[in-house]
Amino acid sequence: MPDDAAPVAPIALVTGASRGAGKGIAAALGRQGCTVYVTGRSTDAAESAMPGTIFETASAVTEAGGTGIAVRCDHNIDSDVAALFDRIAHDHGWLDILVNNACAIHDQLDAPGHFWEKPLAIGDMITVGVRSGFVASWYAAQLMVKQRRGLIAFTSSPGAVHYCFGPAYGAHKAGVDKMAADMAVDLEGTGVAAVSIWMGALATERLLAMIAADPARYGHLSQSLEDPGYTGDVIWALFNDPRMSDLSGQTLIGAEAGKRWGIRDARGGFPPSARDTHNVAPHTQYPLVIR
Repeated sequence: MPDDAAPVAPIALVTGASRGAGKGIAAALGRQGCTVYVTGRSTDAAESAMPGTIFETASAVTEAGGTGIAVRCDHNIDSDVAALFDRIAHDHGWLDILVNNACAIHDQLDAPGHFWEKPLAIGDMITVGVRSGFVASWYAAQLMVKQRRGLIAFTSSPGAVHYCFGPAYGAHKAGVDKMAADMAVDLEGTGVAAVSIWMGALATERLLAMIAADPARYGHLSQSLEDPGYTGDVIWALFNDPRMSDLSGQTLIGAEAGKRWGIRDARGGFPPSARDTHNVAPHTQYPLVIR
Protein backbone atom coordinates (compact mmCIF):
# COMPACT_ATOMS: atom_id res chain seq x y z
CA MET A 1 0.00 0.00 0.00
CA PRO A 2 1.16 3.62 -0.40
CA ASP A 3 3.68 4.74 2.22
CA ASP A 4 1.57 7.74 3.25
CA ALA A 5 -1.64 5.77 3.67
CA ALA A 6 -3.20 5.12 7.06
CA PRO A 7 -3.02 1.47 8.14
CA VAL A 8 -5.74 -0.42 6.30
CA ALA A 9 -6.39 -3.96 5.26
CA PRO A 10 -3.98 -5.28 2.61
CA ILE A 11 -5.58 -5.73 -0.81
CA ALA A 12 -5.13 -9.09 -2.53
CA LEU A 13 -6.36 -10.64 -5.74
CA VAL A 14 -6.58 -14.41 -6.16
CA THR A 15 -7.47 -15.54 -9.68
CA GLY A 16 -9.24 -18.81 -10.37
CA ALA A 17 -10.63 -18.93 -6.84
CA SER A 18 -13.99 -20.64 -7.23
CA ARG A 19 -12.61 -23.79 -5.65
CA GLY A 20 -9.43 -25.75 -5.00
CA ALA A 21 -6.15 -24.01 -4.35
CA GLY A 22 -7.54 -20.59 -5.17
CA LYS A 23 -10.31 -20.90 -2.61
CA GLY A 24 -7.90 -22.13 0.05
CA ILE A 25 -5.38 -19.36 -0.63
CA ALA A 26 -8.08 -16.69 -0.58
CA ALA A 27 -9.46 -17.93 2.76
CA ALA A 28 -5.95 -18.04 4.24
CA LEU A 29 -5.40 -14.40 3.28
CA GLY A 30 -8.82 -13.63 4.73
CA ARG A 31 -7.63 -15.01 8.07
CA GLN A 32 -4.97 -12.29 8.01
CA GLY A 33 -7.61 -9.60 7.60
CA CYS A 34 -7.00 -8.98 3.90
CA THR A 35 -9.55 -7.64 1.48
CA VAL A 36 -9.48 -10.35 -1.17
CA TYR A 37 -10.85 -10.07 -4.68
CA VAL A 38 -11.67 -13.57 -5.90
CA THR A 39 -12.20 -14.22 -9.59
CA GLY A 40 -13.47 -17.05 -11.71
CA ARG A 41 -16.27 -17.93 -14.08
CA SER A 42 -18.35 -20.03 -11.69
CA THR A 43 -21.28 -18.05 -10.32
CA ASP A 44 -23.71 -20.96 -10.17
CA ALA A 45 -22.83 -24.35 -8.70
CA ALA A 46 -24.66 -26.02 -11.58
CA GLU A 47 -22.19 -24.58 -14.09
CA SER A 48 -19.42 -27.02 -13.20
CA ALA A 49 -19.04 -30.68 -12.37
CA MET A 50 -16.89 -29.57 -9.44
CA PRO A 51 -18.55 -27.75 -6.50
CA GLY A 52 -17.75 -24.14 -5.73
CA THR A 53 -18.44 -20.60 -6.89
CA ILE A 54 -16.72 -17.25 -6.51
CA PHE A 55 -19.51 -16.16 -4.17
CA GLU A 56 -18.91 -19.12 -1.87
CA THR A 57 -15.20 -18.31 -1.79
CA ALA A 58 -15.86 -14.63 -1.08
CA SER A 59 -18.09 -15.69 1.84
CA ALA A 60 -15.33 -18.01 3.12
CA VAL A 61 -12.88 -15.08 3.06
CA THR A 62 -15.27 -12.90 5.04
CA GLU A 63 -16.06 -15.67 7.51
CA ALA A 64 -12.31 -16.14 8.04
CA GLY A 65 -11.95 -12.52 9.14
CA GLY A 66 -11.25 -10.64 5.91
CA THR A 67 -13.44 -9.05 3.28
CA GLY A 68 -14.23 -11.21 0.28
CA ILE A 69 -15.21 -9.58 -3.00
CA ALA A 70 -16.38 -11.86 -5.81
CA VAL A 71 -15.81 -10.66 -9.37
CA ARG A 72 -16.80 -12.78 -12.35
CA CYS A 73 -13.84 -12.68 -14.72
CA ASP A 74 -12.98 -14.85 -17.68
CA HIS A 75 -9.19 -14.71 -17.72
CA ASN A 76 -9.25 -15.71 -21.38
CA ILE A 77 -10.81 -12.32 -22.18
CA ASP A 78 -8.41 -9.42 -21.78
CA SER A 79 -11.21 -6.86 -21.47
CA ASP A 80 -12.55 -8.74 -18.43
CA VAL A 81 -9.13 -8.52 -16.81
CA ALA A 82 -8.78 -4.83 -17.66
CA ALA A 83 -12.17 -4.14 -16.08
CA LEU A 84 -11.15 -6.08 -12.97
CA PHE A 85 -8.03 -3.99 -12.43
CA ASP A 86 -9.91 -0.79 -13.21
CA ARG A 87 -12.28 -1.70 -10.40
CA ILE A 88 -9.46 -2.42 -7.95
CA ALA A 89 -7.73 0.85 -8.87
CA HIS A 90 -10.98 2.78 -8.51
CA ASP A 91 -11.99 1.17 -5.22
CA HIS A 92 -8.57 1.22 -3.53
CA GLY A 93 -5.86 2.71 -5.71
CA TRP A 94 -3.37 -0.04 -4.96
CA LEU A 95 -2.85 -3.81 -4.85
CA ASP A 96 -0.55 -5.58 -2.39
CA ILE A 97 -0.69 -9.21 -3.48
CA LEU A 98 -1.56 -10.89 -6.77
CA VAL A 99 -1.90 -14.68 -6.80
CA ASN A 100 -1.97 -16.03 -10.35
CA ASN A 101 -3.88 -19.27 -9.91
CA ALA A 102 -6.39 -19.28 -12.78
CA CYS A 103 -5.97 -22.30 -15.02
CA ALA A 104 -8.27 -24.01 -17.54
CA ILE A 105 -8.13 -27.61 -16.32
CA HIS A 106 -9.90 -30.03 -18.65
CA ASP A 107 -11.78 -32.98 -17.17
CA GLN A 108 -9.78 -35.35 -19.43
CA LEU A 109 -6.37 -34.04 -18.35
CA ASP A 110 -5.58 -37.15 -16.30
CA ALA A 111 -7.29 -39.61 -18.66
CA PRO A 112 -5.21 -42.49 -20.04
CA GLY A 113 -3.58 -41.95 -23.42
CA HIS A 114 -1.07 -39.79 -25.22
CA PHE A 115 -1.57 -36.07 -25.72
CA TRP A 116 -2.83 -36.44 -29.28
CA GLU A 117 -5.44 -38.94 -28.12
CA LYS A 118 -7.00 -36.46 -25.71
CA PRO A 119 -9.15 -33.39 -26.48
CA LEU A 120 -7.27 -30.49 -28.05
CA ALA A 121 -8.91 -28.23 -25.46
CA ILE A 122 -6.48 -29.57 -22.87
CA GLY A 123 -4.03 -27.07 -24.36
CA ASP A 124 -6.23 -24.23 -23.11
CA MET A 125 -4.33 -24.38 -19.83
CA ILE A 126 -1.43 -22.73 -21.62
CA THR A 127 -3.72 -19.80 -22.44
CA VAL A 128 -5.60 -19.63 -19.16
CA GLY A 129 -2.64 -20.44 -16.99
CA VAL A 130 0.46 -18.98 -18.61
CA ARG A 131 -0.81 -16.11 -20.76
CA SER A 132 -3.52 -15.17 -18.28
CA GLY A 133 -0.87 -14.93 -15.57
CA PHE A 134 1.18 -12.62 -17.77
CA VAL A 135 -1.82 -10.38 -18.46
CA ALA A 136 -2.83 -10.11 -14.79
CA SER A 137 0.78 -9.42 -13.80
CA TRP A 138 1.05 -6.74 -16.52
CA TYR A 139 -1.80 -4.83 -14.92
CA ALA A 140 -0.73 -5.56 -11.34
CA ALA A 141 2.85 -4.41 -11.92
CA GLN A 142 1.65 -0.98 -13.01
CA LEU A 143 -0.07 -0.49 -9.67
CA MET A 144 2.62 -2.11 -7.55
CA VAL A 145 5.65 -0.38 -9.09
CA LYS A 146 3.96 2.97 -8.55
CA GLN A 147 3.46 2.19 -4.86
CA ARG A 148 6.97 0.68 -4.56
CA ARG A 149 5.69 -2.48 -2.88
CA GLY A 150 3.93 -5.67 -3.87
CA LEU A 151 4.09 -9.42 -4.43
CA ILE A 152 3.21 -11.34 -7.58
CA ALA A 153 2.93 -15.06 -6.91
CA PHE A 154 2.25 -17.92 -9.33
CA THR A 155 0.93 -21.27 -8.16
CA SER A 156 2.90 -24.12 -9.70
CA SER A 157 3.97 -27.71 -9.11
CA PRO A 158 6.86 -30.14 -9.59
CA GLY A 159 5.27 -31.01 -12.94
CA ALA A 160 7.42 -28.15 -14.20
CA VAL A 161 10.47 -30.43 -14.15
CA HIS A 162 9.09 -33.94 -14.66
CA TYR A 163 6.40 -35.55 -16.79
CA CYS A 164 2.95 -35.13 -15.26
CA PHE A 165 -0.36 -35.41 -17.13
CA GLY A 166 1.28 -34.57 -20.46
CA PRO A 167 2.98 -31.66 -22.22
CA ALA A 168 0.26 -29.04 -21.72
CA TYR A 169 0.37 -29.41 -17.95
CA GLY A 170 4.16 -29.38 -17.93
CA ALA A 171 4.35 -26.34 -20.21
CA HIS A 172 1.99 -24.46 -17.94
CA LYS A 173 3.97 -25.16 -14.79
CA ALA A 174 7.38 -24.60 -16.37
CA GLY A 175 6.02 -21.45 -18.03
CA VAL A 176 4.91 -19.76 -14.82
CA ASP A 177 8.17 -20.68 -13.07
CA LYS A 178 10.10 -19.03 -15.90
CA MET A 179 7.83 -15.99 -15.95
CA ALA A 180 8.41 -15.36 -12.27
CA ALA A 181 12.16 -15.56 -12.83
CA ASP A 182 12.12 -13.14 -15.74
CA MET A 183 9.62 -10.74 -14.20
CA ALA A 184 11.94 -10.47 -11.20
CA VAL A 185 14.68 -9.16 -13.49
CA ASP A 186 12.46 -6.35 -14.73
CA LEU A 187 11.13 -5.68 -11.21
CA GLU A 188 14.53 -5.44 -9.56
CA GLY A 189 14.81 -2.32 -7.44
CA THR A 190 11.10 -1.52 -7.56
CA GLY A 191 10.13 -3.07 -4.23
CA VAL A 192 7.95 -5.59 -6.05
CA ALA A 193 8.79 -9.30 -5.96
CA ALA A 194 7.72 -12.14 -8.24
CA VAL A 195 7.88 -15.79 -7.21
CA SER A 196 6.47 -19.13 -8.27
CA ILE A 197 5.42 -21.62 -5.60
CA TRP A 198 5.32 -25.38 -5.98
CA MET A 199 2.31 -26.72 -4.16
CA GLY A 200 2.08 -30.31 -3.03
CA ALA A 201 -0.73 -32.75 -3.74
CA LEU A 202 -3.65 -30.67 -2.51
CA ALA A 203 -6.77 -31.90 -0.75
CA THR A 204 -8.97 -30.20 -3.34
CA GLU A 205 -12.36 -31.29 -4.61
CA ARG A 206 -10.79 -32.42 -7.89
CA LEU A 207 -7.97 -34.51 -6.42
CA LEU A 208 -10.18 -36.08 -3.78
CA ALA A 209 -12.57 -37.10 -6.56
CA MET A 210 -9.66 -38.56 -8.54
CA ILE A 211 -8.52 -40.57 -5.51
CA ALA A 212 -12.03 -41.86 -4.92
CA ALA A 213 -12.47 -42.82 -8.58
CA ASP A 214 -9.11 -44.58 -8.93
CA PRO A 215 -7.65 -45.49 -5.51
CA ALA A 216 -5.17 -47.93 -7.04
CA ARG A 217 -3.61 -45.09 -9.04
CA TYR A 218 -3.90 -42.18 -6.63
CA GLY A 219 -4.62 -43.70 -3.21
CA HIS A 220 -1.02 -43.33 -2.06
CA LEU A 221 -1.46 -39.54 -2.08
CA SER A 222 -4.00 -39.64 0.75
CA GLN A 223 -1.31 -39.76 3.45
CA SER A 224 0.54 -36.69 2.22
CA LEU A 225 -2.17 -34.29 1.07
CA GLU A 226 -1.48 -30.60 1.58
CA ASP A 227 -4.18 -28.23 2.78
CA PRO A 228 -5.28 -25.91 -0.08
CA GLY A 229 -4.79 -22.92 2.20
CA TYR A 230 -1.18 -23.72 3.09
CA THR A 231 0.17 -21.81 0.09
CA GLY A 232 -1.81 -18.79 1.20
CA ASP A 233 -0.05 -18.89 4.56
CA VAL A 234 3.30 -19.11 2.75
CA ILE A 235 2.42 -16.15 0.53
CA TRP A 236 1.44 -14.07 3.55
CA ALA A 237 4.66 -14.90 5.37
CA LEU A 238 6.71 -14.01 2.30
CA PHE A 239 4.88 -10.72 1.84
CA ASN A 240 5.69 -9.76 5.42
CA ASP A 241 9.32 -10.87 5.32
CA PRO A 242 11.66 -7.84 5.25
CA ARG A 243 13.87 -9.85 2.89
CA MET A 244 11.11 -10.60 0.41
CA SER A 245 13.11 -9.08 -2.44
CA ASP A 246 15.93 -11.58 -1.84
CA LEU A 247 13.59 -14.38 -2.93
CA SER A 248 12.23 -12.59 -5.97
CA GLY A 249 12.61 -14.63 -9.13
CA GLN A 250 12.83 -17.94 -7.32
CA THR A 251 10.62 -20.98 -7.60
CA LEU A 252 9.94 -21.94 -4.01
CA ILE A 253 8.88 -25.37 -2.84
CA GLY A 254 5.94 -24.35 -0.67
CA ALA A 255 6.56 -27.03 1.94
CA GLU A 256 10.16 -25.90 2.39
CA ALA A 257 9.24 -22.23 2.49
CA GLY A 258 6.57 -22.98 5.06
CA LYS A 259 9.09 -24.78 7.24
CA ARG A 260 11.42 -21.80 6.93
CA TRP A 261 8.74 -19.55 8.42
CA GLY A 262 7.48 -22.16 10.90
CA ILE A 263 4.11 -22.62 9.24
CA ARG A 264 2.54 -25.88 10.38
CA ASP A 265 -0.38 -27.58 8.69
CA ALA A 266 -3.68 -28.60 10.27
CA ARG A 267 -2.07 -31.80 11.58
CA GLY A 268 0.59 -29.84 13.44
CA GLY A 269 3.47 -30.79 11.18
CA PHE A 270 5.02 -29.68 7.92
CA PRO A 271 3.92 -30.94 4.51
CA PRO A 272 6.44 -33.15 2.68
CA SER A 273 8.71 -31.52 0.14
CA ALA A 274 8.80 -32.69 -3.47
CA ARG A 275 12.57 -32.71 -3.07
CA ASP A 276 12.11 -35.67 -0.73
CA THR A 277 9.03 -37.38 -2.16
CA HIS A 278 9.86 -37.04 -5.87
CA ASN A 279 13.62 -36.36 -5.84
CA VAL A 280 13.11 -33.20 -7.89
CA ALA A 281 13.99 -29.53 -7.41
CA PRO A 282 13.22 -26.29 -9.23
CA HIS A 283 15.46 -25.20 -12.07
CA THR A 284 17.99 -22.50 -11.25
CA GLN A 285 18.01 -19.56 -13.64
CA TYR A 286 21.37 -18.45 -14.99
CA PRO A 287 22.29 -14.83 -14.12
CA LEU A 288 22.91 -13.83 -17.74
CA VAL A 289 20.66 -10.95 -18.82
CA ILE A 290 20.28 -9.93 -22.47
CA ARG A 291 18.20 -6.85 -23.17
